[in-house]
Amino acid sequence: MPEIILSINAGSSSVKISVYKTAEDGADVPKQLAEASVDGLTAPPAKLKYSRGDEKIKGKELEGISSQEDAFNYILDHLTKDEGLTELNNKEDIHFTCHRVVHGGDYPRSQVIDKETYHHIEELSDLAPLHNAPALSIVRAVADILPHAKNIAYFDSSFHNTLPEHVCTYPIDQLVAKKNKLRKYGFHGISYSFIVHAVSTYLKKPVEELNIIALHLGSGASACCIQGGKSVDTSMGLTPLAGLPGATRSGSIDPSLMFHFTHSAGKPSHSSGTKMHITQAEEILNKKSGWQALTGTTDFGKISASDRHEDKLAFDIFVDRIGNYVAPYFTKLDGKVDALVFAGGIGEKGDRLRKEVVKGVKCLGFGIDDGKNGQLVEDVVTDISGKDSRYKTLVVQTDEQLEMARGVLVDKDRFVGKK
Repeated sequence: MPEIILSINAGSSSVKISVYKTAEDGADVPKQLAEASVDGLTAPPAKLKYSRGDEKIKGKELEGISSQEDAFNYILDHLTKDEGLTELNNKEDIHFTCHRVVHGGDYPRSQVIDKETYHHIEELSDLAPLHNAPALSIVRAVADILPHAKNIAYFDSSFHNTLPEHVCTYPIDQLVAKKNKLRKYGFHGISYSFIVHAVSTYLKKPVEELNIIALHLGSGASACCIQGGKSVDTSMGLTPLAGLPGATRSGSIDPSLMFHFTHSAGKPSHSSGTKMHITQAEEILNKKSGWQALTGTTDFGKISASDRHEDKLAFDIFVDRIGNYVAPYFTKLDGKVDALVFAGGIGEKGDRLRKEVVKGVKCLGFGIDDGKNGQLVEDVVTDISGKDSRYKTLVVQTDEQLEMARGVLVDKDRFVGKK
């Protein structure tokens, strides 16, 4: 009997849910039945996007939906009332719910959420207050509304559990570092895990032999050096703030900059409440920097297409900072590189960005075909390499929801016990 899996991805202003059913033949790739998202929670009115087969809803404005819980309840209601979605007539039909949780601390893999796990994720919220809080609010709602379903947390940090000690250790007092769990964790791991499986399948090369430089470029952006299918370095650090700049994040800066920017950097920010404890520094660097601060917009498509000085500067900064990771990762892999991979919203849609990044590292042997690069990306993996280039350049349409649902099937015995 097929089982229903909900994959839930809660952001600071959106909730996205994909509905899957397990394959009847026992295959480890679940079948997607529907996808729904509500965004604009922080800039009302919230809007619904829904697709199931031929049924499509886009941009439907919703009244009175302002929190993650509201959005989750609305989507669940919509799913169970959709007569075309016969597999999900009752909430009781849902067997598993997967949650993307940004910070999993030392958890090396996904975990069933019980009181202990929940408490642990809550404690980690101090390290990632802007990221773990939205996920936890949904976890609470799901536990109340779907008590019969197995609640499973998938951590963006788990994939980087293989970082060598000298890569993840900060050169600070180690007693303090260990006590406060201060080290490089890395994020976007669910996406990188998907990328590894997708590229391994595409190149017909076993995961444990795969060496790639992967770029997850979206409103949050990071780079990852993957050797033998495992993360050996990544650009994000203790929190997702380190490394590349993003839509509203500064990326890596001189740590002292904040004290010159505002003398009240360490004081609590107005967003600091009972569920989130953030300083003004964290709020400025996470929410009031990046493209938004440079250009006035978070839309990288608009920035790429513009020749206004501020937009060109933001574009050039991004290209430059990405190049600052690609070349060192190439040397870490000793030049044994199967592909440079672009993924994430900007990575998938930003043909001009891809062209400039690859141009910047062409001396290493990368090159792209302008014709292929200019086409709309339709397949899971698209090869855009130039015909004379030594190394491949690929674009991957990453799918974190599918990666979590796939994980349920792979680890089912661990979650529910062997039959």
